[in-house]
Amino acid sequence: MTNQDVVLPDMGIAAAVAAASLPGSGGRALFACRGAAGAVSSLRRGGAYGGLGALPGGAADAGAGEAFLGARSAIPLAAAAAGRTCCTSLVVEAIRASSPTRCPAADEYEAWTGKHPSALGSFDRVAAAAWGKRVVMFMDYDGTLSPIVTDPDMAFMTAEMRAAVRDVAKHFPTAIVTGRCVEKVCNFVGLSDLYYAGSHGMDIKGPSSKDDQTVLLQPAREFLPVIDKAFRALEEKTRATPGARVEHNKFCLSVHFRCVDEKSWSPLAEQVKAVLRDFPELKLTEGRKVLEIRPSILWDKGKAVEFLLKSLGFDDGRSDVLPVYIGDDRTDEDAFKVLKKRGQGLGILVSKCPKETDASYSLQDPTEVMEFLVRLVEWKRPRSPSAARPRASQR
Repeated sequence: MTNQDVVLPDMGIAAAVAAASLPGSGGRALFACRGAAGAVSSLRRGGAYGGLGALPGGAADAGAGEAFLGARSAIPLAAAAAGRTCCTSLVVEAIRASSPTRCPAADEYEAWTGKHPSALGSFDRVAAAAWGKRVVMFMDYDGTLSPIVTDPDMAFMTAEMRAAVRDVAKHFPTAIVTGRCVEKVCNFVGLSDLYYAGSHGMDIKGPSSKDDQTVLLQPAREFLPVIDKAFRALEEKTRATPGARVEHNKFCLSVHFRCVDEKSWSPLAEQVKAVLRDFPELKLTEGRKVLEIRPSILWDKGKAVEFLLKSLGFDDGRSDVLPVYIGDDRTDEDAFKVLKKRGQGLGILVSKCPKETDASYSLQDPTEVMEFLVRLVEWKRPRSPSAARPRASQR
């Protein structure tokens, strides 16, 4: 189990799928997805990243044409009940961990920033790492470019932040990678010259001066009908929980509990689990005061980052590329892991509280994110050649 995936023990997922087959790296051209069948079949057979194979009990094990989404597991009733209780506890604890309410002690935070220093305080080191390389920017939206707010429909970014992101996109290829659906985040950001990876990277679109952006990849397209059904079931099931809200993000669903009393978190998690038992094609993960319901395929924000880097022609073997990913959520850890595994790139976690992370650096809030973006642009366009080359920080 990953640090953010909480897969229900009685869902009985029979098979996982391989990583997506990506377009060739012919220059900077990006290729449109050719429909649901092509996208999903490429997921099933593996591709440029190599097949990850099926999980035990999946299609590869069945040998008799086991379906992509297999039958429920045959767990004894007592064990299943214990598993459900344990799983609910894990979900609630993960929720608390991702949404801490206690301010850390000064020494605790100082120790954490010793391992994950401020990207602003260590900007000389960041600039030194970027010197002579093609920087590619990836950023989450909620909690990174906009503050976390009570009403998710009111998560507007400031005009100053929009200007900072616009300037960054003028100098570096830039993508917004978010759990929101593409249409919503495009409306929030209001910039057409970016790449957008919505629904945790399951809906990727390229820059366009028109509303009809080119669809680059939709690996979970065949799940749309079941997601719609699950959305209606979740709305009905959670209606009695004060403050709960279900958001439809096209290829995933979000159950927001920012306005839910903490005493109701466990009952709410149970309600969500009860619904998902009827949808074995879906899995449950958690974020900052939100439960995420996604298709049970091996695809996440990290895979989206890999896809975009590959499509832009920035393959693993290139040493002249520096991907930078800024995010605040547990789902962003998948992207941090990808950069860490590549051995190149910088992950920056946005958090005021110490958290376990694979990010290299930290920033406290969207205000610091904006300041970092402004400094990055200023560094990119130096006033004189002598000012261009950064000195590695001695800190």
